[in-house]
Formats: sequence, C-alpha cells, structure tokens
Amino acid sequence: QLHLVESGGGLVQAGGSLRVSCAASGGSISTYAMGWLRQAPGKEREFVAAISYSSSETVYADSVKGRFTISRDNAKNTVYLQMNSLKPEDTAVYYCHVRVPWGAYWGQGTQVTVSS
Repeated sequence: QLHLVESGGGLVQAGGSLRVSCAASGGSISTYAMGWLRQAPGKEREFVAAISYSSSETVYADSVKGRFTISRDNAKNTVYLQMNSLKPEDTAVYYCHVRVPWGAYWGQGTQVTVSS
C-alpha cells in the first residue's frame, strides 16, 4: 500500500554535499523504522543508514559514519539522507526502504554520482 519516491540525487564533486529525500504516499510511515541502501553498478546492495520511528536511534554503515546523517519528518511523511564529504566510492543508486509487518516497500532509487 505504501509508495516511496526518492529524489535529490545528482552529480557532485568529491568533498561536496548532497541531500536525498524519500517521500511516502498511500500510508503513514510514522510508526516504522526507515532505511537507506545503495547499489553501485556490478555490486550488491549495501546498507547505508537506518532510523527508528521516533528518530531516537540511528545506525550507520562504517563506510559512511561521520559523513552521512539520516533524519525524518513524520509530519511530512518523508525521510532524508544528508551526505557530506562525498567520495567517488559513494557513487551509487540510493534506495529508500521501509519494513512493515506484511512485507517491505522500496522506491525506484535516485542516482548519486561523485566525481574526482
């Protein structure tokens, strides 16, 4: 029932910043933990970050810890990923994800490209 749409990706120089967003429709995400995953060409999807429903807890992959910040605005039914000090290795399609008792929902992803 939920539909997730990622946006905000683009091209950025190494060391730059970008914020991607995930807007949900068709239902509220306010009671569910949310996460971001990413996938580079030829590679498997990898975990990036997650946030609890109340924003009281966050978890980050070691590769992005200290550089990325996940946040959410439940009033807007939206989750964000602020990416700072970007590296070429961060280049990937970034996907928003929510796990619900009856399954999981994914967006179509947004492309982030970091040039050197």
